[in-house]
Amino acid sequence: MSKTSITILVLLGVLIIVVAGLLGWAFSIRNTMVNMEESVNASWAQVQNQYQRRYDLIPNLVETVKGYAKQEKEVLQGVTEARARAGGVMNVTPEVLNDPQAFNRFQEAQAGLGSALQRLLVVIERYPDLKSNQNFLALQAQLEGTENRISVERRRFNEEVQKYNSYIRQIPQTIVAGMFGFPKKAYFEAAPQAGEAPKVEF
Repeated sequence: MSKTSITILVLLGVLIIVVAGLLGWAFSIRNTMVNMEESVNASWAQVQNQYQRRYDLIPNLVETVKGYAKQEKEVLQGVTEARARAGGVMNVTPEVLNDPQAFNRFQEAQAGLGSALQRLLVVIERYPDLKSNQNFLALQAQLEGTENRISVERRRFNEEVQKYNSYIRQIPQTIVAGMFGFPKKAYFEAAPQAGEAPKVEF
């Protein structure tokens, strides 16, 4: 073998090692992004789980209140309609997390439901007999617990999104994220009226 052939083979070997190293590095970063994205998705599933719990409790709450507050049809109807709107966007797939408009529609539906529940709880103040009803008290306690769980899961979701978004925006991860299609995720943002949390009083 000539000296030139040996040099070419050495350069080719070095090139192969460099390319293999770069590919290994890129795939390692990609695998980390996959794990982080799955954490975001799992956290989002927990948020949806708590929304579903609230969604399932509402018919029982409405039926319990109906017996006492027959003349409050408008408020009860508002809660039922808000529940139906929220139910229409209940099954949010992980792909929606990459679509800010679809994600906003989901948030708006949930905010509307929260607002309707808040109006219902204000109406309940007018009915002392209802406030002492054991079924109502149990439902009210479950609703309060559900709202707290929703808040906790939203916070956890935003923490996972923050970790993921921070990671994919850093160099060199941003290059790999662009190559393999890892978009930035949307945060859960409070609705404008969210400063007025639903009041649950005992």
